[in-house]
Amino acid sequence: MVLSTDFVTGVLEALYAVQLALRDVWHALGLSGAVADQPAWPFAQRLAAERLLLEPGHARRVVITLACVAVAVVLLLFALVLAGLRRPRQPLHARRRRLWRHGLVAGAAALLVFAPWPNKALLWAPAVPTSLHRAPQAFSTQSIAQGQAVFTQHCAQCHGADARGEGPLASQLAQWPPNLAGGLLWKRLEGELFWRVRHGMRDARSGAQTMPGAPALSDQEIWSALDYLQARASGQMLRDMGAWERPVRLPASRLNCRYGGLRSSDSLRGQRLQLVLPSAGEQALPKEDPRWVTVVLGTPPMGAAHAAPECLAEDRALLPALALLLGVAPQEVPGHRLFVDRDGWLRARSVPGQAAWSEDDLICRSESAPAPPAAVAAAADAPPAQGVDGLLRRMDADRMRLVRAGYPH
Repeated sequence: MVLSTDFVTGVLEALYAVQLALRDVWHALGLSGAVADQPAWPFAQRLAAERLLLEPGHARRVVITLACVAVAVVLLLFALVLAGLRRPRQPLHARRRRLWRHGLVAGAAALLVFAPWPNKALLWAPAVPTSLHRAPQAFSTQSIAQGQAVFTQHCAQCHGADARGEGPLASQLAQWPPNLAGGLLWKRLEGELFWRVRHGMRDARSGAQTMPGAPALSDQEIWSALDYLQARASGQMLRDMGAWERPVRLPASRLNCRYGGLRSSDSLRGQRLQLVLPSAGEQALPKEDPRWVTVVLGTPPMGAAHAAPECLAEDRALLPALALLLGVAPQEVPGHRLFVDRDGWLRARSVPGQAAWSEDDLICRSESAPAPPAAVAAAADAPPAQGVDGLLRRMDADRMRLVRAGYPH
């Protein structure tokens, strides 16, 4: 049996929801407390979704076992129903019901015995009280700016200014800090990263401290530092690989829109955005287009065709945040243009001096990206979409989903 990525993702979403429900019920019953203003995960282990996502054979065994358990539960429920019914007066009917009841119980037992139970070592992962915590604040320009200040003051001495783990004090630790400028952040749950920053880390064998904790930092400062590290790591991936390997949201910022006045960029979810960062020599803004909302960062060019753009981003923290996400210096940001999809993910980039958009500008794609629009259009005897039309069609068809430690978010 071959399991599709979408099916496995759906199973992981369901398992994640079950664990969240169990955590919340446990907390509501007063059996567990709260940590960082969220219900604590009360167990020493959690389901290891990262292994399910990476190992198809293991995922298949888990799915088959879950199906066997579900059918066994249904059979046992039918058996209980038969046992609770009023006894028939005729002995033959009573015997048949007894046989049915015993058969249902035997079938349920056989399913549980012969189910391909997965290896426990692969099914469970160590957990901490904040394992299922999620950042309570939005991924925003203000959070990134605050996180940069926190990281510079409290973390850079060990992790290095570039977060690669080679700070001036790194050699004094029992173990060199990990490289946080790559994909490591997405291989861990947000809540577990929070716990490591708060309480530090120790070597599993020797017990020696490999990373000191930060008890003096507030919860918000820790979450902000993680937002900053995510933004920096995204820019590093783009610089090294030419693409965002993991989905990146447009940081929430303040906009001044022609229709709606002052508002958050998150309020435009459901619409495509073209983010324009004019360069000094740019004479005109792109023409307005009903297919997207144009958001201009900073002051429009003097010769702009539209004196008042659809939306103007006046948030001064947006430019340095975008510089981190693009992996460039802040002075290199002007001249770029970015497309944001309807779900708020940054998807395409146009570099300074580029004439027009094309599908090649799509720098964030899902692992299960659909067939190119050209192939779909050809199958329908229609001319393939070119330029920005092809880019938009591909962007809409290829929906993004962030995965952390195997769990879809």
